[in-house]
Amino acid sequence: MSEQPSQQPPYSPEARHLEDIPSVEVISRAAVMLLSAAAERLGLADADPDTSPHRDLDEARRLITALAGLVTASAEYLGLHAGPLRDGLQSLQKAFREASAVPDEPGKGPGEKYTGPVY
Repeated sequence: MSEQPSQQPPYSPEARHLEDIPSVEVISRAAVMLLSAAAERLGLADADPDTSPHRDLDEARRLITALAGLVTASAEYLGLHAGPLRDGLQSLQKAFREASAVPDEPGKGPGEKYTGPVY
């Protein structure tokens, strides 16, 4: 009796098709990805952000601005997810301001055209 290789289904039971995922989940996942990437670019994942090899404030600015636009534009659809995402965004904006050698003027920091000044 010869053994046949196991047949893998074309999809796993955990795989989900994009059309099956609620919009709030898609938006939240995108926001968390932007939030995480911005934190990495600020060096916040390292013990000493100032010496992090991943620190890149120009990249962080872009990611924070994209996150601000997404969170602001979709806040009405995010329900209870909106508050924590706004808090995370504000924390990144403050961390960016602290990391900058020459901080931006109020209202000119990353994403502040969408959120207003962050102090």
